[in-house]
Amino acid sequence: MDIPTTPAPGGPPAAPPTPAAAQPAPVRPKGDGRKAEPGKARGSRHLGDRVFLGLSRGSGILLLVVMAAIAVFLAYRSSLILTKNDGNFFTTFEWNPTASPPVFGIAVLAFGTVVSSVIAMALAVPVSVGIALFLTHYAPRAARGPISYVIDLLAAVPSIVYGLWGALVLVPHLSGLYGWLDEFFGWTGLFSWQGGLPRSLLTVGILLAIMILPIVTNVSREVFRQVPQAHEEAALALGATRWEVVRMAVLPFGRSGVISASMLGLGRALGETMAVATVLSPSFDIQSSLLDPGGGTFAQNIASKFNEASVEGRDALIASGLVLFVITLLVNGAARVIIARRKEYSGADA
Repeated sequence: MDIPTTPAPGGPPAAPPTPAAAQPAPVRPKGDGRKAEPGKARGSRHLGDRVFLGLSRGSGILLLVVMAAIAVFLAYRSSLILTKNDGNFFTTFEWNPTASPPVFGIAVLAFGTVVSSVIAMALAVPVSVGIALFLTHYAPRAARGPISYVIDLLAAVPSIVYGLWGALVLVPHLSGLYGWLDEFFGWTGLFSWQGGLPRSLLTVGILLAIMILPIVTNVSREVFRQVPQAHEEAALALGATRWEVVRMAVLPFGRSGVISASMLGLGRALGETMAVATVLSPSFDIQSSLLDPGGGTFAQNIASKFNEASVEGRDALIASGLVLFVITLLVNGAARVIIARRKEYSGADA
């Protein structure tokens, strides 16, 4: 505040007070006040950001180029044999690309791939989500570490080991389950069993469920760990039980993550080769019962016939691989659509 001064007698008149708004603002030093390091340019601090942006953008473009190259290669090699195919590629129940003219189709392979993957998902996803919820909200602290370690070990087991275990241990011990299903549900025709070794699509689905269980469990567990503590505390403050907290706060928040984990497991189930080839008795026929031997999958057919196939046979296998490639893209696209539609209900933006 400016205080007016009284001029001295006989002296010059006092200058009028300067308004506060008219006073010059204090000069602030440019930058953050710290001295720049010698030999270091001012813009060099952003060099790392530019390099990282370029690398990230280049990696994304490279991935698109690789995917496009794979699609072009599969489409080109497939066109060489599809023009000679005497059967319908989508409905023929036969695989004889070396005949003159070639006759082959993917009806049996598509049916077996979809059915075995659906069985695996139906068995693995509920169990995986239950294990993830147990580890994050129910298990004692002393038990979480060992259980999580065992699950991580299951994810690291090679597929051929799963296949050997399935052929030597799982298949002989499924006769009791098959007999029980035939006794109580055989009237449906879907679970009728004629006897023999249980090397069927149901066995494949059970083995695939065991293989994808650790993948879905680990991803779901990490998603449930990210649930905001305020959501759970708010539900507890309203008098909710532990299960109600899980149902109202945890599951809605982690729904998108669980879908992503399920699609990741489905991707492995669709492309599994050696484990399926070890426990399945393949044939180019679609059985009405899930317990009867027969059927096949894309990956199993490629793995079992690629080495001994002729040039035409390999082109036919590549054509079936193109279909599997398209199915995988459609599955991932559907997953992205589902996640995008449910993102607003997940609570992630809260």
